[in-house]
Amino acid sequence: MASKIYRLTVDSQASGQRIDQYVAGQIEDLSRGVVRKVIDLGGVHLAGRRIGRCSQAVRAGQSIEVYLDGRPLDKFSLLSEHVLFQDDYLLIIDKPPGIDFQPTHARFKGTLYDATLRFIESTAAGKGKVSLGMVQRLDRDTSGVTVFSIHQRAHRAMTRMFADRRVDKRYRTLVFGHLNEKEGEFRSLLARQHRTNLMKSVKKGGKEAITRYRVVEEFAESTLVEVELITGRSHQIRAHFSEAGHPLLGDTRYGGPAHISGYEIQRSMLHAFRLSFEHPVSHENLMFEAPLPEDMAGLLVRLAN
Repeated sequence: MASKIYRLTVDSQASGQRIDQYVAGQIEDLSRGVVRKVIDLGGVHLAGRRIGRCSQAVRAGQSIEVYLDGRPLDKFSLLSEHVLFQDDYLLIIDKPPGIDFQPTHARFKGTLYDATLRFIESTAAGKGKVSLGMVQRLDRDTSGVTVFSIHQRAHRAMTRMFADRRVDKRYRTLVFGHLNEKEGEFRSLLARQHRTNLMKSVKKGGKEAITRYRVVEEFAESTLVEVELITGRSHQIRAHFSEAGHPLLGDTRYGGPAHISGYEIQRSMLHAFRLSFEHPVSHENLMFEAPLPEDMAGLLVRLAN
């Protein structure tokens, strides 16, 4: 299913119909069963508001937007195997690739935020209202270690820790080509380009972005690199390596190849493999690592042979 947006306006004859029935009748490409799944995920908006009930009645003149992101309509759920650490204040997760971190127009349910909220609610029975704080975000394709604060006592301290750059964030990525220097640093001002929504280095008006790297292993057409993020700007690693002429494998939006050495690449090869920081309440030094996901580990084996 391709990524699409459908916009409808309810006429007087359809007033009072169930929204799943109405949308399926208006859009030939979508069966009623598919529409129900999209509604459940949160991809149908009525009069500008996301709805969650298939039985919601529509009224004449109301606007309807149906957002499809082109991805499977299955709902991701967080399992115990994804959890690296949990206490009363923090939840550390090994995020799978291909999962939206936070809600989008196309889905609320099945995002990492929603899945984490449901997981916490299921494990905090009788402990009162759940408080979930997003102090870090990873791109949809990026896998690996990420942290949520799950208690009011932790939210502000974790936010300040990230803002003050007191968190050690390490990534592993496969980039195109061979870097001239085995170790180095990219430093620029990054700004979002309105036309493309991509991040780009600019001479003024952007936010400071600092990326350090170290070559781990070289292959015929690509290189495995360890990256230390000093700052945490959106798309920082992707933009910096692309501008250096070494885009991430699979990151087609930033010029990365979709094929390398005869192998097809389904996503950006970027993995957050280590996160180190001080516990916001106990002040214990913490360090978490996540192994490379199956697709990236498998590609490394193929490239090495």
